Amino acid sequence: MTTTTASTSTTGHPVHTEHDHTHADSCGHVSFAHADHVDYAHDGHLHRVHEDHVDECTPAGHTEAEPHDHTHAQACGHVAVPHEDHVDYVHDGHRHAPHTGHYDEH
Repeated sequence: MTTTTASTSTTGHPVHTEHDHTHADSCGHVSFAHADHVDYAHDGHLHRVHEDHVDECTPAGHTEAEPHDHTHAQACGHVAVPHEDHVDYVHDGHRHAPHTGHYDEH
């Protein structure tokens, strides 16, 4: 699968090319609400449907999540989503990624 960057009128966004799968409620991939859209976990990537194509849903820089008492781990009760070289955890509409003693917003 190839990833390219396409520009919109205000910002660029990573577009997945050669993506022949249609993401939807019953497509078989883990899906979850994220900000103003739905993400689909697909082959270690997080996809979002955008107009007539699929984008990578990638974090914009390093944003530390609000501190919380909960420790994310296997069987912690939150959806675990493999993402590149780590696992994100869906928590209250956010994706938390462990990062050196804290969680990042993804």
